[in-house]
Amino acid sequence: MATVLIAGGAGFLGRSMASQLLARGDRVVCVDNFITSHRSELTTLESNPMFTLLEQDICTPIEPNSSIDAVVNLASPASPIDYLKFPIETLRVGSLGVLNLLELARSQDAKFLLSSTSEIYGDPLEHPQVESYWGNVNPIGPRSVYDESKRFAEAATMAHRRTFGLDTRIARIFNTYGPGMRPNDGRVVSTFIRQALLGEELTMFGDGSQTRSFCYVDDLVRGLVSLLDADALLVAEPINLGNPDEFTVAELAALVLDLIDSSSTVVHLDLPENDPTRRRPDISRAKELLGWSPTVSLVDGLARTIEHMAATVL
Repeated sequence: MATVLIAGGAGFLGRSMASQLLARGDRVVCVDNFITSHRSELTTLESNPMFTLLEQDICTPIEPNSSIDAVVNLASPASPIDYLKFPIETLRVGSLGVLNLLELARSQDAKFLLSSTSEIYGDPLEHPQVESYWGNVNPIGPRSVYDESKRFAEAATMAHRRTFGLDTRIARIFNTYGPGMRPNDGRVVSTFIRQALLGEELTMFGDGSQTRSFCYVDDLVRGLVSLLDADALLVAEPINLGNPDEFTVAELAALVLDLIDSSSTVVHLDLPENDPTRRRPDISRAKELLGWSPTVSLVDGLARTIEHMAATVL
């Protein structure tokens, strides 16, 4: 049994990871300021005596009431609608917040797992994206508040590893979806499902030829837990976690419409600035070092997500 502190534990990924850790007998300390989530979403978790909530911003140093074995950072506005609404908060949580969590892990002699993102690759010039690729990021564009905060967080994490010998792990997470997403979070999967369920037009940016690789949340969190458990010497460098199956946004829209049997039509809008044209992870390192790969197909994952979201929006 370990005690794991999850920053951003009330978010989409945080709740799922907390559930998996509690199910195997770990204690979970959730830290969240609810800037993009709601405490009501923690009702089931809070009924578990092994779960503790600390309501605070990680930009303020954290003083846990018990010893911590691992610190997992999932704290940040993660969807475009959120980090564009909270640009300064996104930069602060990815810099000052990460430094505070690193110092907490150091003071507790705890593992530190950083959730980074495929966004650090920007609009990639290499395809698929491997961990050795440095990326193609506009450092002053609207998306940079998220991209650059994650790039800083990676740099800070590696600096603490080199300087203090801190046990660190970095996961570069690609597009993730599943039950528990907010219908209005601005991500393409949740947006298409909500619009199709309500009979609204599906808002597609560009012509839909841009690609993404969609990983079901249970698969993704299983990868995060495997990374947390891995031998420290094997996982010193960042590791991609995502589904290597690549789909165009137009193909995603067609799948959603078919699964819902919706008569909604598609309307095309201008692409956002610096929107990536292709996105697909090379997960060779995850397969080799963690024995991990996704198992849930996009069709099955979408069906589960639609069923869950229908109960929310209809």
